[in-house]
Amino acid sequence: MTQKQNFLKKTAIATMALSLVAGSATGIMASAKSKQGHDDHKSKFKINLQFKDVSEKEMKWAYNHIIRLAAQGVFNGYEDGDFKPQNKVSRIEAIVGAVRLLGLQAEAEKPENMNAKLNFKDFNEFKKKNAWAVGYLTVALENDLFAETETSIQANKPADRLWASILLVKAMKLDAEAKAKMDTELEFRDAREIPAGAVGYVAVALEKNLITGYNDKTFQPHRPVTRAELAAILDRVDQQLPEQSAQAITGVVQTSANGVLTVKKADNTTVTVTAASNVFVFRNDVKVALTAIQPGDEVLVRTFEGKAVFIEVTKIAPAVINFTETGKVSTFAVNGEGKITTITITKEVTGGTAQSIVLQVDPNVTISPAGGVLAPNATVTVTGTNNVVKTITITAAQ
Repeated sequence: MTQKQNFLKKTAIATMALSLVAGSATGIMASAKSKQGHDDHKSKFKINLQFKDVSEKEMKWAYNHIIRLAAQGVFNGYEDGDFKPQNKVSRIEAIVGAVRLLGLQAEAEKPENMNAKLNFKDFNEFKKKNAWAVGYLTVALENDLFAETETSIQANKPADRLWASILLVKAMKLDAEAKAKMDTELEFRDAREIPAGAVGYVAVALEKNLITGYNDKTFQPHRPVTRAELAAILDRVDQQLPEQSAQAITGVVQTSANGVLTVKKADNTTVTVTAASNVFVFRNDVKVALTAIQPGDEVLVRTFEGKAVFIEVTKIAPAVINFTETGKVSTFAVNGEGKITTITITKEVTGGTAQSIVLQVDPNVTISPAGGVLAPNATVTVTGTNNVVKTITITAAQ
C-alpha cells in the first residue's frame, strides 16, 4: 500500500462522506459495469450545484451541506439535474464508493481480489448479481469497513442510521473509544432498539456530532438514511478533519472585481482565480452573489476545469473603521529593526481633560513631512484603520 493510500485510510471518514453521498448517482453503479469503468465516469463528469429539487428555503437544514459536498466534485446528482435528496443509499453503493475514494480501486480490481471467495452467507448470491464488485468487497473487508460480527453482505439493503453510525466510527478508527463506552445510558425513548454491542458506537457518533437524535427524543436506529441526511451528517464530519482537499484554495481575499479573485494563501503566495459564470457563493451561511465577497474575507475556493465553481467565506472580513486623531506624542516603541510598533498620544477632550490613546502602528507607516523627526511632545495627526496607524503627520515639533 502506498503512502498516499495509508493517509487516505487514516482519513477514511472523509472518503466515506464522499462515497455515501455519491450513493445512487449514475457514476458508482453504471461505470462499474462498463469496461471503461471509473475513468469513463470522470471524462463525463460535470459539477452541478443548481439542483432542481433542492431548495434553500425548503431544505434549509441540509442545503448548505449538500452544496458543500457536491462542490468537492464527488457527485453530480442525476442526469435529469436532480439531487434526489430523499433517495436511500444501499450498502454496496456505499462500499464501492468508499474503496474507490480510498485510492484502492487498482487494489480492488486485481485478479486475486476479484476472484476472492468470502465467507458471507449470501456471498454466492452477491457474486451472481455483482461479480464486478467482489474485489471492492474484499478490500473493504481488509480495511475494516465491516463490523467483525457481520455474517451477511446485504448488498441492496438501505444503510440505516445505526449501520451508518457504526461504519463512520469504525472508519474514524475510534473502535477503542466506542468499546469503552458500551455502558453508556443513551437518553432515547427507543434506546432498547439499539443492540448492546452498538451502544458505544452510537455514543461516540453522538459525541462527535456525526449524528443526532430527533425532537421526539428517539434515535430511530433502523430508519434508512436519505442522501440529504447523509449530506448533513457527513459534512459535519468533513469539517472535523484537519486536511483540506487538494482541489481547494484557502486564504484571504485581496481583491474581487469583474469575476476575478486574488487570494493570499497561508504561505504568503497569491493566486488569481476566475469565477465560473454559475459560481456558487456562500457568505454567512447564505447563498449570495459573487459581488458580496469583500477584501479581507477568508475563503475556501473549489475549482473545476480551471475556474472557481464554489466559494465559501469561512470568516467574514472585519468591519473597516477609519479614524483620525490629533494630539501630542506621549511615548512610542520601536522593534529591533527600528520600526515603530506602538504610539501613545495625549489629546484634550471636552472640559479640558487630557486623554491618552495607545495605537498599534503599521510596519510600513508613512511619516510626513519627509525627514520629520518623531519625538515626545511633538504634535501629530495620525490616521489609520481598525486601531492601526497608517500615517503620522507631524504638525508641530517638540
